[in-house]
Amino acid sequence: AIGYSDESGIPYIEGLMKNRYIGRTFINPDHRMRVQGVKLKFNPLRANLAGKRVILIDDSIVRGTTTKQLVALLRKAGAKEVHVRVTAPPMRHPCFLGVDTATYDELIAANLSVPEIQAEINADSLAYLSEDGLVASTARERKEFCMGCFTGRYPEGIHETLTGRVREPEKVKA
Repeated sequence: AIGYSDESGIPYIEGLMKNRYIGRTFINPDHRMRVQGVKLKFNPLRANLAGKRVILIDDSIVRGTTTKQLVALLRKAGAKEVHVRVTAPPMRHPCFLGVDTATYDELIAANLSVPEIQAEINADSLAYLSEDGLVASTARERKEFCMGCFTGRYPEGIHETLTGRVREPEKVKA
């Protein structure tokens, strides 16, 4: 968020207090636990939000649960507009090589277009970092990364172990 503020010239003001003792909410095993986790993790600073146009910066949107709740929380605290910016491309495919990021049915970007996700999370606007933008932000080459959760193209050899679990990239909504 601070980097976005620096680059855009839009002032950075803390809008949510984050409970550092609550971990990553999207990893919780069921929807109810994810919803409760968000309620415990974030507290709005109403004085900084009331009547303001807010930009919410998130590292990713997996299922959409956290982002949808945060947008609602910001609106309830008085934000006039809520714009969401995501520092990664849409996660349209599961990650099989690291963090367990759900099935295709659970991944919001595997099933909805960006405008549909924007409507689902009730944001005034939604924008993701491009794949090229993500790679450029690292000062490394694309071939040094697995981008499977974004592109559906996994490292060589992984398809044999995932038969029936991986969609072809072109079958996912843009």
